[in-house]
Amino acid sequence: MKLSEQEREELLALSKSDALRRDMAHVAATRHNPLVVDGVIDPDRVVEFLTQYNECLNHPFKVPRPFIETNMKL
Repeated sequence: MKLSEQEREELLALSKSDALRRDMAHVAATRHNPLVVDGVIDPDRVVEFLTQYNECLNHPFKVPRPFIETNMKL
């Protein structure tokens, strides 16, 4: 998709904005990953997030079945 001349000028003007740069630096400095605890990914939080995400998408719950592979080739 090609930008119009007006859209291109807007993006160029935004790229020179000190206020936007400061705002983005603040966002980057204060962001956190809710799935990481003490620098390590917490599996319970990952499972909880994925469960809630699937509920949001209205995916039906599937009963987990064991993964059995008899002929694995690398």
